[in-house]
Amino acid sequence: MRFDDFQTMVARLAREIPAEFHGGVVAVDVSPKTVPHPLRADVYTLGECIPLEWSGAGADLQSRVVLYHGSFQALAGLDDTFDWRAEAWETLTHELRHHLEWRANTAALEAYDWAAEQNFARHERQPFDPVFYRSGEPLAPGVWKVDDDVFLEGGTADVTWHGRRYRVPWDGGVPAFLSLTGLEEPAAGEVILVLPRKLSLRDLWRPRSVVQEAVPVTPLDG
Repeated sequence: MRFDDFQTMVARLAREIPAEFHGGVVAVDVSPKTVPHPLRADVYTLGECIPLEWSGAGADLQSRVVLYHGSFQALAGLDDTFDWRAEAWETLTHELRHHLEWRANTAALEAYDWAAEQNFARHERQPFDPVFYRSGEPLAPGVWKVDDDVFLEGGTADVTWHGRRYRVPWDGGVPAFLSLTGLEEPAAGEVILVLPRKLSLRDLWRPRSVVQEAVPVTPLDG
């Protein structure tokens, strides 16, 4: 299905949902992005609920729901029986439920807001908390998402991404945030391998600086 046709279909589906189920959702958008699952091959993120603004009392949270056309296309290419309308409806209603869950869980909203601020500081090369990503959205054990960036926490410099194993050439220090380049199916943002360092009492008054590097990866499975 073409992008424009998909966009029209999603807008029509959104109008079918009673207003009381999407209060606070300021937009239902379609993005051309393809968002692969960080660990499992042939699995893609079809949609997302993105918290935008709130005053501190979750009931007034405003969110944006996004469906990823590229992810729908990727799955349709793997399955001749892929039902675009049924999958779009299921994704849309799932993300609306997620919006309601955000509104009910103020602590989770506060944690995510803080993680997003720390990730912005990381992008700007400003000081940041080296474990902020753990307050992001958990995708799998040891995997979190903050904005469009995916963080893989590891103890070695080998990593699995979207069903493939990669070698990450790194013999530098820790803690390190390694932005992985050369992945066969990259994320919408950065894929960061985090090599943490065990904290000690000394770190309470003398924090260790964090290494940030872009590192090219090598596939291990051909």
